Order: sequence, then structure tokens, then C-alpha cells
Amino acid sequence: MESQEQLARQLESLEDLRAIVKTMKALSAASVRQYEQAVKALTGYYRTVERGLHVVLKKTGSLPVGIHHSHSREPLRLGSIVFGSDHGLCGRFNEDIIAYTLERMKSTPADPENHVLLAVGARVAAGLEHEGQMVEDIFLVPGTALQITRTVQQILLKIDEWQVQSGVHYVYLFYNRHSGSKTYRPTGFELLPVNLHRFHRLEEEVWPSRSLPTFSMDHDQLFTRLLRQYLFVTLFRACAESQASEHTSRLSAMQSAQRNLDDRLEEVTLAFRRARQGVITAELLDLAAGYEAITGSKGRMG
Repeated sequence: MESQEQLARQLESLEDLRAIVKTMKALSAASVRQYEQAVKALTGYYRTVERGLHVVLKKTGSLPVGIHHSHSREPLRLGSIVFGSDHGLCGRFNEDIIAYTLERMKSTPADPENHVLLAVGARVAAGLEHEGQMVEDIFLVPGTALQITRTVQQILLKIDEWQVQSGVHYVYLFYNRHSGSKTYRPTGFELLPVNLHRFHRLEEEVWPSRSLPTFSMDHDQLFTRLLRQYLFVTLFRACAESQASEHTSRLSAMQSAQRNLDDRLEEVTLAFRRARQGVITAELLDLAAGYEAITGSKGRMG
């Protein structure tokens, strides 16, 4: 049986852990809101870029110069971008996206044995390497929504390098998509080549203003800039969604940890009270025994 001093130390440690867990819960809740707002703020701009691409393609009826699908019979090289976390205590967040990524990579039209990997997050990179994958580059997860822009710019530069120097044709994006207050789901899609036919489908939508859209600058130059913005917004949204999912998973893990700590605190507190009561009872019995010994000896002397 543990002593009163040991139980007191356990109570102190459990209270410290509970304070840490409550702090992490508060930080995760605030972070989830931050990244949800970042995703929401992108919606209008994303729609503007989509409509711009639709207008450019509609005016010409053909793909701009240099935008085409390869007809090579040889297996094309794949580049994968995987968003994860730098830190733990977020449940199966990294494990889920790793399992999904490995499964989806097998079903891509590219050669699954000839690919390059970019990981955003040290934890997800370590997990991919544990599964036998070679990660070419590791980027740190941005600490705030304001830092996402810099990370996305670095990824775009890396994609350019892949296409020019490494012969990468397909680029796939994998991340955990935020799908509610307590859940996420692994998501992956083909970032490049861009499926331009999806912009043609916007023809079915009613144009939001009375003025029909047009443009006067060079067609290829406008298309290239709009496409670059489309890639930027897509990557930015994926990063923000991943961050929101990470903090949602961590919030859920901390809520579970707090419940377990509360249960353990209750058990140790009861054990501590029993031990303290035992000490008090023993001291009272010692006093009573001492009193009886003293009074008994006086009686015999009298």
C-alpha cells in the first residue's frame, strides 16, 4: 500500500498534468478557429480565380501554349506532397494520412516506384520513412495562418524544380481535410496536370453580374498567372485544412486525456483520504493506548 507522502506526490503530479492538458485544449481550440477562418476567407478569392480561368478558356476554346498532357508510353514520374504535423499528442492524425497516401500512390497513373516525396511536418516525414519511403524534403508546419503563405511559396518553387530537373509530370496532394468540429478525413487529389475541363463546367452557372467578362491582355500570360494563383490557393487551403484537422485531433486527444486524468485524480484523492484517515486513526489509537497505560499505572500505584 502506498504511503500518504507517495499519494500526495502523485496528486501534485496529476494536478500539474491536468493544468498542462487544459492549456493545450485552450490553444488547440483557438488554433482550430484561426485556421477555419483562413479557409473561409479564401472562398471568395478561389471562386474569382476559377471564374477567371473559365473565361480565358471559353474565349479561346483551346489550351494555352505549353499546357498539354504527355502522350509518352513510358511511366511518368510522380511527385507527392504530404501534409502532417511537427508535434505529437494528436491521435492518429499522421498515421491516417500516411496510410491513405501509400494506398493512393499505388493507384496513380505514374510509376509508383519512381517518385519523389515532400513532407510538410517532421512527424509525418518520420512516419513515411518508417514505411520505407524516401522523403526528399521536409518543410516545417507553419505556426500560424499568417505563415502559410511562405510555406506555400516554397512548395511552388519545389514543384517547379521537380518539373524542370527531376522530370516529374504528376503531382499529388495529400492532407487531412477538416470536416467538422471533431472529425477529419484523409484527402488526396491530382494537383498537376490541372484538370482544365472542370473550369468549363462553370458554363452551367449563372454569371454573378450583368456585365459579361472579357480581357485585353495576352491570353497565355493571363492564363499562366491565373493558373499560378489557382495552385497557390489550392495549396494554401490544403495547408490550412490540415492545420485545422491537426488541432481538432489534438483537442479531442486532450479531452480524452483530461477525462482519464479526472478519473485518476478521483482514485488517488480517495486513496489519499483513506491513508490520511488511517494515519489519524492510528495516532488516536496511540493516544488512547498511552492514556490507558498512564491511568492504569496510576491506579495500581494508588
